[in-house]
Amino acid sequence: MKPLILITNDDGHAAKGLHTLCEIAVEVADVVVMAPERNLSGTSHSITSSRPLRVNEIRKTDRLAVHSCDGTPVDCVKLAIEYFCPRRPTLVLSGINHGSNSSINVLYSGTMGAVIEATALGFPSIGFSLLNHNPEADFSGAVPSVRQIIATALEKGLPHDISLNVNIPRLPADQIKGIRVCHEARAQWLDSFEKRLDPQGRPYWWLTGKFQCDNPPDTSDEWALANGYVSIVPIQPDFTHYPSIAELSNTFSHA
Repeated sequence: MKPLILITNDDGHAAKGLHTLCEIAVEVADVVVMAPERNLSGTSHSITSSRPLRVNEIRKTDRLAVHSCDGTPVDCVKLAIEYFCPRRPTLVLSGINHGSNSSINVLYSGTMGAVIEATALGFPSIGFSLLNHNPEADFSGAVPSVRQIIATALEKGLPHDISLNVNIPRLPADQIKGIRVCHEARAQWLDSFEKRLDPQGRPYWWLTGKFQCDNPPDTSDEWALANGYVSIVPIQPDFTHYPSIAELSNTFSHA
């Protein structure tokens, strides 16, 4: 029996990146897709708890079942695993996202929210992102790296409670230098809300921002991507900074 791969994203079920990921995954596995019915980028780890969820079947063949859900990427993962996967998934994939999820972007990403949820539920999980926001982005350069990473994960598995955040530079395949396992670069979004007026003269605010990452070290994801490498950052649902426990315990025991 072939392995079963569950796929989701945050760009919506019609996104070109999702279709590319399905085409790669179905080469080696049976595939179930549960993806949002519309673009939900930036929804991070949000869930829907104030209304029911609806699911539509988009397409079904012997090897591929595609569904859309009116919930978040995390909703998609939770619902698909419980009701729509015919057996336990061997691997959960999210993407291929239109745009970067490197560095601090992982905190905001619906793509990676789904991955972290799947990891918390006990499933090996990988998120893929291409550094191209265009809805008609060319994903052909990413295909060999994505195919290689999926094959390796199926063959060798992933560490327990660890998922992978994979980002791919916007380059042709023959210009990608290789794959580097990295840490997140220290970076931030310098956000600002631009005040505007609608046609009736009423004010509204539009979020704008600039990504700032100065001189990332050559061990980081931002350096790898800027220098033509695919970056892989291992991440975990547990946010605890264990080295600080002893110091903070001593500090607060005397407070």
